[in-house]
Amino acid sequence: MSGEQTRIEELESRGWTKRFVANEPRLSEAVEMYKEMGFEVHLEPLPKVAECETCAGSEGEAECRICFSGVEDQYKIIFTRRSKKGAS
Repeated sequence: MSGEQTRIEELESRGWTKRFVANEPRLSEAVEMYKEMGFEVHLEPLPKVAECETCAGSEGEAECRICFSGVEDQYKIIFTRRSKKGAS
């Protein structure tokens, strides 16, 4: 099991739901939208990964990230969960 998968499982066990990967300006837009809908938002850095072995339409356990190679630091994984305070 990869460190990333372990981190995702840890967040999910705390009630977080993985939404999608984004960079600016869509990242800020999505964060604002989720907050307006009453969600807490948590951003995780996009991990660097070794060569992708699941490209070209083949399905595997890992997600393909070859397109992010070299620019991982510009992207975040968006996680949400219902706010304990409720919508404002």
